[in-house]
Amino acid sequence: MSWIVLIASGVLEAVWATALGKSEGFTKLWPSVVFGVALVASMGGLAFAMRDIPTGTAYAVWVGIGAALTVVWSMITGDADVSWAKILLLVGLVGCVVGLKFVDGGSH
Repeated sequence: MSWIVLIASGVLEAVWATALGKSEGFTKLWPSVVFGVALVASMGGLAFAMRDIPTGTAYAVWVGIGAALTVVWSMITGDADVSWAKILLLVGLVGCVVGLKFVDGGSH
């Protein structure tokens, strides 16, 4: 259950990071509201997951998921250029996140 919550929290990290950029310094209401709600939910889920998953692993997985999804979303929406280098780096990042799950997966 903790891994599912951690993954969902990582997705919410991408949501709040994207909303933060769209809020234009908290001058736009709805992106600012989405930022606040997603931030609280994401942090709450991370805290929940860290009851069963080691801190270093949980944080690295959470950040990795959030960072990868934020970049992918930016490329999909046209806010960032798509390149083979970025795609390969994202694949490497996801591979490392999955590797951390397998390394710590047997102990929890």
